[in-house]
Amino acid sequence: MDRPYDIVLFGATGFTGALTAEYLAAHGTGTWAVAGRNPAKLEALRDRLGVDLPLLRADVTDPASLREIAAAARVVISTVGPYLTYGEPLVAACAEAGTDYVDLTGEPEFVDLMYLKYHARAVETGARLVHACGFDSVPHDLGVYFTVRRLPEDVPLSVRGYVQAGGAPSGGTVHSAITAMAHLREAARVHRRRRAAEPPVPGRRIRAVQGRPHRNAGLGAWALPLPTLDPDVVRRSAAALDRYGPDFSYSHFAAVRHLASAVGLAAGTAGAVAAAQIGPVRDRLLDRFTPGDGPSPERRARSWFSVHFVGEGGGRKVVTKVSGGDPGYDETAKMLAESALSLAFDDLPETAGQVTTAEAMGDALLGRLQRAGLEFTVVGSTG
Repeated sequence: MDRPYDIVLFGATGFTGALTAEYLAAHGTGTWAVAGRNPAKLEALRDRLGVDLPLLRADVTDPASLREIAAAARVVISTVGPYLTYGEPLVAACAEAGTDYVDLTGEPEFVDLMYLKYHARAVETGARLVHACGFDSVPHDLGVYFTVRRLPEDVPLSVRGYVQAGGAPSGGTVHSAITAMAHLREAARVHRRRRAAEPPVPGRRIRAVQGRPHRNAGLGAWALPLPTLDPDVVRRSAAALDRYGPDFSYSHFAAVRHLASAVGLAAGTAGAVAAAQIGPVRDRLLDRFTPGDGPSPERRARSWFSVHFVGEGGGRKVVTKVSGGDPGYDETAKMLAESALSLAFDDLPETAGQVTTAEAMGDALLGRLQRAGLEFTVVGSTG
């Protein structure tokens, strides 16, 4: 497409948006611009980056401004959340303009709603709408992709993922999480509508299976089912790619070293979900965290993540690991920026509509992230 910008970053002055801008300034190629509603903050960001960047005014309350940045870019990055509250107008603009779109949402209801509303139009215009391009859900989606490619072809396959991480949340992340928790019933209804609207996968069986709590001796950890967006992203990649075999299942777990910690995590999650259903309590929780705030560079430098995958099929078992530094911000900014760069510049499969990272970018994005420092390794194999 002959457009002024290869990439436009919307929400560049937020916490993760600014980290993404820093990454693009250090590692990006082509022409890019930053967009937001506050010109003074955009100018301050440009001065801090020391890069001569175009500054574009855009606001989620002004759909015309979003249509303008969508029409000016080959790829738009959105870091403006909670996406359920603020995200839809930009998705709509990109789907209409045939512009590729990436974000870092982990909100299942938002992703399902965007599929129902804009997937068909994006298929018509050629836009690729790629949600969840941060810690939700790149390590898990590409980690399963990496694992499956080391298992036999054309046989039933099962993969289990075990997530371990240490880090601190930003205000924006907390707001997105609490918003999602407050909408669990609505999310379930929307999810059922999406499943009914998705085309069948003839001759293949694809499942995201909620596993049971158990002890993983290999990791020395207790495994608890992790009800995030990630299993559904993996399921959609498996449905789109024949390499996942005729019968594929995926289960997703949090791995915790000590039983007391596992019990505490389960109780804390249940308490947060319950609190999010009560308006005054939810508001008090939200007031404690300010969007735009986040952990310091020193705190992020101590943060880490690793995800182990156990894949089995055709008499073979493979254990792999995806690992990196600060999951929520430094590595998320890297994953988000590299996803946009891959869409803008890599030779990719022909796809359109709402697609996953594995489906749209696969090997190209995997290679980019490995070169950028994320580790995808085979820990062991038998058979």
